[in-house]
Amino acid sequence: MHTFFGFAFTVPQNHVVLIERLGRYHATRTAGLSFKVPILDKIRRVDLDWADTANKEAVFIELSEQQTDTPARQCQTKDNVTLAHVDASVYWRIKKAQQALYKVDHLPRSVHDTALNALRSEIGRATLDELLGQRDQISRSIATQLAPTMEKWGVELTRVDIQEIVYDEQTADAMRQQMEAERSARAEVLRSTGSAEARITLASSERDAGVIRAEGEAKAMEIRATAESAFLGALAPVVGPEAAVQLLLAQKVIAGYAEISKNPADKVYLPASFHGLLSAGSSNQEWTSVPS
Repeated sequence: MHTFFGFAFTVPQNHVVLIERLGRYHATRTAGLSFKVPILDKIRRVDLDWADTANKEAVFIELSEQQTDTPARQCQTKDNVTLAHVDASVYWRIKKAQQALYKVDHLPRSVHDTALNALRSEIGRATLDELLGQRDQISRSIATQLAPTMEKWGVELTRVDIQEIVYDEQTADAMRQQMEAERSARAEVLRSTGSAEARITLASSERDAGVIRAEGEAKAMEIRATAESAFLGALAPVVGPEAAVQLLLAQKVIAGYAEISKNPADKVYLPASFHGLLSAGSSNQEWTSVPS
């Protein structure tokens, strides 16, 4: 510490010094040249309680950000999973040195213990899956829980980081099995979805094909009807309307026989005369059995 004539001293940048007069708090000196009254005033030492945390040369209280690491502790989650150890880092800075020194006994240790209790409490409210998947959110929740207490001590809490989560081998095996089961379930869902989509696509294709076939058949029937009408119109003046109809009917009957005689094992019965063929369907016609 730089002193001049026993009553003047300098405070480094980003530090403060607390002055006690007759054993009681008197003033806070900030960076620059400061003075104290000999015999009456005394600079308060903080190293006896704080060790080397947040101070320099035992009297200069640091206003820069500090880091406190909680020791690894065994914790238990909401779903009764025992964690071998969990630790966190707490980042804080002193905003009001008077409160930090006089409102709490042993500030660094209090920050350490309070952060550890908040960590264990927050982990006890979360499942293992939540703890692993929402670590940042849980860290923010711990910081929110600590902030009011820290503020009473003149300390600003900047952030809390959960550093390491270690679980036993049995829990690790269970997690691996769960991951494998989830992967299998996702694969089964994908296969089922693909199969369902394939069936839908096939049904849609068959429907479209049926529509196309029906449209084609309707168009073919329309064309045949037009052709038959033209045929009858051209033939009727020559052989008469009735004969023209019988010729068209006979043509259809012959086409029908050609279709039903495709199977060699079937027998086909034909009219005994050409006249019977022309009047196919008459009940008094003679029929002859011929091999198909």
